Amino acid sequence: MKKLFFISLLCSITLATSAAEQKTTVTRIDPTDWYVGMKNPSLQLMVYGKGIRDAQVSADYPGVSIDSVVRLDSPNYLLVYLNLKEAKPGTMKLTFQLKNEKGKVKSEAVNYLLKTREKKGADRHGFDIGDVLYLLMPDRFAQGPNHQAQLKGMRAYKEDRTKPSLRHGGDLKGLQQHLDYFNDLGVTALWFTPILENDSPDAMDTWSTYHGYACTDYYRVDPRFGTNAEYRQLIDACHKKGLKVVMDMIFNHCGFEHPWVADMPGKDWFNLSDWLKQSGGSSDERGTDFLQTSYKLTPVADPYASEVDLRETTEAWFVNTMPDFNQNNPHLMRYLIQNSIWWVETADIDGIRMDTYPYAFRKPMIQWMKELNNEYPNFNTVGETWVTEPAYTAAWQKDSKLSDENTYLKTVMDFSFQEKLDSAKHENTDSWWRGYNRLYNSFCYDYLYPNPSSVMAFLDNHDTDRFLGNGMDTLALKQGLALLLTVRRIPQLYYGTEILMNGTKEKTDGYVRKDFPGGFPGDDHSCFTVEGRTPAEQSMFEWLSRLLHWRQGNEVITKGRMVQFIPYKGVYVIARQYKERTVVTILNGTDKPAVFNSSRYAELLNDNASQATDVPTLKRYDLTHDIPLAPRQALVLDF
Repeated sequence: MKKLFFISLLCSITLATSAAEQKTTVTRIDPTDWYVGMKNPSLQLMVYGKGIRDAQVSADYPGVSIDSVVRLDSPNYLLVYLNLKEAKPGTMKLTFQLKNEKGKVKSEAVNYLLKTREKKGADRHGFDIGDVLYLLMPDRFAQGPNHQAQLKGMRAYKEDRTKPSLRHGGDLKGLQQHLDYFNDLGVTALWFTPILENDSPDAMDTWSTYHGYACTDYYRVDPRFGTNAEYRQLIDACHKKGLKVVMDMIFNHCGFEHPWVADMPGKDWFNLSDWLKQSGGSSDERGTDFLQTSYKLTPVADPYASEVDLRETTEAWFVNTMPDFNQNNPHLMRYLIQNSIWWVETADIDGIRMDTYPYAFRKPMIQWMKELNNEYPNFNTVGETWVTEPAYTAAWQKDSKLSDENTYLKTVMDFSFQEKLDSAKHENTDSWWRGYNRLYNSFCYDYLYPNPSSVMAFLDNHDTDRFLGNGMDTLALKQGLALLLTVRRIPQLYYGTEILMNGTKEKTDGYVRKDFPGGFPGDDHSCFTVEGRTPAEQSMFEWLSRLLHWRQGNEVITKGRMVQFIPYKGVYVIARQYKERTVVTILNGTDKPAVFNSSRYAELLNDNASQATDVPTLKRYDLTHDIPLAPRQALVLDF
């Protein structure tokens, strides 16, 4: 059956009559194919073809009926809503009848494939607190064999690794070559930035959509990365290695070269679409009513928000080259919902990360989450909720009492953790607010979260400065990682952290998205092997790898209660306890020697707890005496 999953977009529409007999009317149908046995039996088909809007359509297949036909503003789109409740797998024939200019009826038959699902929705298990996600950017990670620097049929682009904002040529085959590396490191899930087609032309030497967030085809892997089939092969290979795969999706916007921009299905398909008419269909916003977002997400939750602020968040465009969707259009939202389900079924992904979550309209996103959770109750989706206050983030989590509307979003991203840790690393921890007091004062609001164990924390990602900045402060990095991997959170690592990759965004985002050393032909050294790493890189890799492997399947982390202590004399202590086992993370948050006062933390110790092992270094410590701490030392004591 897997061979059937990746029939190309054109070949999936098999015309019953040949091109020689008549001109093709139907040029594309989305989704390219579908699955029977879904809890929601409704299927929207977006049919595209010149003049297809006025066609009459019929479905000749047992168990399939047409619920409705929607004729949009553009003459070149037709929406057909089918009911598949009683349908079995097989090839369904759709017939389209259309009068030509002379009044003659032209009939065209199209075969459409209905598939068997590989597994039940409840059998799909997503990522959770037992996982560690490893975020990477495919263009910047590794290049496979026989990579073509230029592909025919794509808009103008150039691969140039000397330019931080151009494409560098990483691909899916390159990723697949290095799956053992992820196992060696000890992560359990991979999150790739978007892999879908981004066919926008480069502004040579200055700009490209290598990052993947300007999608131009929601059903096609970008050919520069590989094919749909190769994406599935990569995921299958990951699963064999015990690795989950999280797919990055974007419901807020698309790329300017998406066909919907040049031929808009409906007048309200995009927010603020009138400026496209003013600009002549170009992305030149000068002299138009173009409105760019303020990037402020607080108005969505602010009880005192002004209309202009709220409009700039939810309706204004992210940038002028990324048209902003109007999710309140029910047909557009149905398209996006189906697309996410199609990738779950077709590619066998283990989770979704939704980009720019609060920028999209709230009610349609609730509809998406409810339907996804209903179909896949054990699946997981994490939404990017970029505000650094816990109260804001918590309001977006499923079942939050802080919101009038349940979002049904199981996992949210903890930007409070990232921002406060980024500040703390530059400070000496005092007796009130600075240093690790910032983290203490963030975690103490965990009562706001319906489920703190389903909050994703991270040191950095592709949109922030790297944790190391432009430096190499390994002591600060170890403290951050020790905290990240032992608190009550789902941890996310950013690629290269384990081998001390650094960089800041002061010039361009490309400097925090550098190529992974050894991933490309001609690299002067490879960090994929022990032999290729420098002593400093290897030391950091080993330290982190021990912690990651120890974390796998560790019930004290996945099930244990969390206890934190107010920072005392510069020392911050967090413990996890489950049954008879305890893990204590100790951070000296100062540039001076300090002491772990065993009597102060006696409640964590039992009569048998006299010795403990520091997980990353394997050193033994005597718990019956105070433990001296070097400046900025981090310990993860297991006993």
